[in-house]
Amino acid sequence: MSPDIYRRAAERVRSVWERCEEIEYANLRRVVRAFQSAGVGSHDLQSSTGYGYGDSGRAKLEEIFAITFGAEAALVRPQIASGTHALWLCLDALVSPGDQLVCVTGAPYDTLKAAITSDNPASLVSRGVLYAEVPLAPGGKIDLDRLSAVLTPASRLLFVQRSKGYAWRPAVSVEEIARLCAWRDRHRPDLLVMVDNCYGEFVEAAEPCSVGADVAAGSLIKNPGGTLAPGGGYVVGRRRLIERVADRMTAPGLGNRVGPSYGVTATLLQGFFMAPHLVREALCGLVLAAYVLEEAGFEVEPRWDDGLHDSVLAVKLGEPERLIAFCQAVQSGSPVDHYVHLEPGTLPGYTDRVVMAAGTFVQGSSSELSADGPLRPPYAAYLQGGISRQQVRLALERILAVLGASPQPS
Repeated sequence: MSPDIYRRAAERVRSVWERCEEIEYANLRRVVRAFQSAGVGSHDLQSSTGYGYGDSGRAKLEEIFAITFGAEAALVRPQIASGTHALWLCLDALVSPGDQLVCVTGAPYDTLKAAITSDNPASLVSRGVLYAEVPLAPGGKIDLDRLSAVLTPASRLLFVQRSKGYAWRPAVSVEEIARLCAWRDRHRPDLLVMVDNCYGEFVEAAEPCSVGADVAAGSLIKNPGGTLAPGGGYVVGRRRLIERVADRMTAPGLGNRVGPSYGVTATLLQGFFMAPHLVREALCGLVLAAYVLEEAGFEVEPRWDDGLHDSVLAVKLGEPERLIAFCQAVQSGSPVDHYVHLEPGTLPGYTDRVVMAAGTFVQGSSSELSADGPLRPPYAAYLQGGISRQQVRLALERILAVLGASPQPS
């Protein structure tokens, strides 16, 4: 991308960048206070093996997550393989056969949808859990009227997917989650509210549990890992619920008292400290990309001035060849595996073939710059993360070149 185009775009989006900086400051202040409240010392940077008994670093890491995310307790473990795994642990622990689970943001992400509704004998529906979906209303609002109509005495848990996943829709704001929780408190206080927080951490100045959600979960190779976490996931929420999830992760009676940290404690702590800044940089890069790509004629979600509620930019490309070319451009500009030729493939948990660009230091790390999308209409690419806005700028240069597009002065 030429210096002139970059300067014009940067000037246009500067007010949004400044808002991102204010959010970074609020989040960093909360993180530092959590570190200080937990009393982290250099001796806590050591790790454990075997059973992991008495791991003070692990305990303080979980305390920091709980404080930062406005929760009573947390489970933060390298043994959690992915965001889907973290979410599954929660659902498996919190809903039982005969309970109704309601997804209030439409169909969940492909891999979780399979875990809920597939004919796999281990899925929730196969084991007798009742399931319903409520599509979002226009503008990305949760449709409380339609939700009220599907609830029954068996309803147990309301599930919110904060990020857009592979759907063409806005991300759900923390304010909207607060509205749902307030409605629940008035009309069905017996229900739990659970949030898939993937791609949402540190995007806003508040988190779901701080506005009334009972539990939230996500992946450490997304926002909260600060690009350093080599893997893992987290769950935060009410203490009694976290205890149930911990028993599912290990065994009843063992809960969160076992689980070695395998030498990653210092890395996870440092990554979490860095996360507010790195999320800010990713958001600034995605705002830049939204402006430039829209000026080049592409439909994007969200638009650069819509407000940010997750760290994902969707770009509608309309044809499978253009989706593959977009992802190939991101891959070819990566620091790792830049020479790899991408081919759409079948992946566990996905119904459609998916093309994924991830020339990252941590495999599949969405806090580093990546792009992917399913080969189905509208053939949208989902651009995620970025260590700096300049990394996104470099990727944009290649994207515009391969798509034969050029931003026009507005």
